[in-house]
Amino acid sequence: MPTELTLSLEITALGMGLVFGAIILLWVMMLLLTSLTADKNPRLEETAAAPEADSVSESGFKAQAAAIAVALALAEQGQSTARPLSAPPTALVSAWQLGMRTSQRAQKGSIGRR
Repeated sequence: MPTELTLSLEITALGMGLVFGAIILLWVMMLLLTSLTADKNPRLEETAAAPEADSVSESGFKAQAAAIAVALALAEQGQSTARPLSAPPTALVSAWQLGMRTSQRAQKGSIGRR
């Protein structure tokens, strides 16, 4: 008859084996799914082998769009009516707030120590 220690070790080994088995099964399933759904003719190889006129004109459009965005941002920044905020007036502390802050400081021990 197995002792409690060997029985607990067997249960632990069985549980860990099931966990790692499930992880390996999921990993194999992901590999199969990616291999089955992968594009057989990747476009990256085509563009790397011979750059076409479409990719050049597309990069030109991107550069134009970036230039327009920068120009609009600079124009908007020049029209901004933002001004620095003035400091708010000194806030009055209510009696309730003062009592709560005093009790918090007393709990932390900052009152009475110097």
